[in-house]
Amino acid sequence: MRYFVSKMISGKYSECIREEARRLGFFSCGFAKAARLDEDAVRLEKWLNLQHHGSMHYMADHFDKRVDPRLLVPGAKSVITLLLNYYPAESQVNRAPLISKYAFGKDYHLVIKEKLRTLLNFIRTNIGEVDGRGFVDSAPVLERSWALKSGAGWIGKNGNLISKQHGSFFFIATLIVDLELEYDAPYVKDYCGTCTKCIDACPTGAILPDKEINGSQCISYFTIELKDALIESDKKWDDWIFGCDICQDVCPWNRFSSPAAVEDFKPNSFILEAGWPDWLELTEDIFKERFRESPLARSKFKGIVRNLHHLLKQKEPDHSRD
Repeated sequence: MRYFVSKMISGKYSECIREEARRLGFFSCGFAKAARLDEDAVRLEKWLNLQHHGSMHYMADHFDKRVDPRLLVPGAKSVITLLLNYYPAESQVNRAPLISKYAFGKDYHLVIKEKLRTLLNFIRTNIGEVDGRGFVDSAPVLERSWALKSGAGWIGKNGNLISKQHGSFFFIATLIVDLELEYDAPYVKDYCGTCTKCIDACPTGAILPDKEINGSQCISYFTIELKDALIESDKKWDDWIFGCDICQDVCPWNRFSSPAAVEDFKPNSFILEAGWPDWLELTEDIFKERFRESPLARSKFKGIVRNLHHLLKQKEPDHSRD
C-alpha cells in the first residue's frame, strides 16, 4: 500500500513540475532516476583517450561527477531534462560570414539559468524543501545521455539529440534534485536509419561511425573552443566564423523545426543583416556593445577577427600551380 501511495505522490509531483516547465517555455520535460552512467563512462573514457576533445581540457576534468549526478547533488534521486527551442524565424543575408543559429539571440546560459532558478523555486514553494542544482552546458553533466534516459529523443549520427516532433535546434537543460519522481521510459528507437546526410556534409570529417564525434575536427571547435592560432589546411569551413550548423541543416528531421517563441532568442539585427564589409569594419568597442549578452562574447572580438581573416585566406586564389 505504501508503494502505491508513494507512486501516486511522485506522479503528482512530476505532472506539477511538467506544467510549470511548459509555462516557462520548455517544450519537453522528462524524468530519469539519478544513478551512475556506467556505459557512458566507458564511452567517455575511450573518447578522451583518443584525444577527440582536443584542447578542451575541461572535458577530462571531474570525470566521476560527469558520470554520476549524485556527486553533484548529494542525495540526488532524480534528473530532470528540459528542452527549449531556439530555431530562428529569419536567416542571415546571402554570402555573409555565418553564425550558428543558437547564437542569433541572447546568451542561452543567461536565459535558461534564470528559468531553472524559477523552476527550482516553484518546486520548493509547491512541494517542499528540495535540494537541487540546475545546469546548462557549463558543468560536468552528460545532458544528452540524461535526455535519452528521460525519453526526450534519440542521439543522431551527428551526436545531437533529435526529437521526432521538433528536430534538433533546441537547448538541453538539466535540473538534478533530491526528490523522487515518476520516471519516464528511456528512448530506445533510432530514426536515423540508413541516412548519412550529416556525415557526408561535414567538411572536416568530424562525424565518425557509431555516432562518435571527433570534437577536435569540428568547425565549432575551431571557431570557438580553440584559442591558438589557426593552421592552414585543405579542410574548408565554408563561411563559418562562430559555430557550425551544417550537420543540423541537412538533417531531414529538422524539417519539423518551428520558430522559437522565446523573446530573448529573437535574432540580433546585425547578425541577420551584416555582410562581409560590415564584419570587417567592426571595431572592438562596437563589438562589445552589440554582443555584450551574446554567445559571441565568448570568442571575444579577437577571436572573431581571427576567424574572419582565416576565412579570407582560404578564399585567396591558389597560385602554387601557376
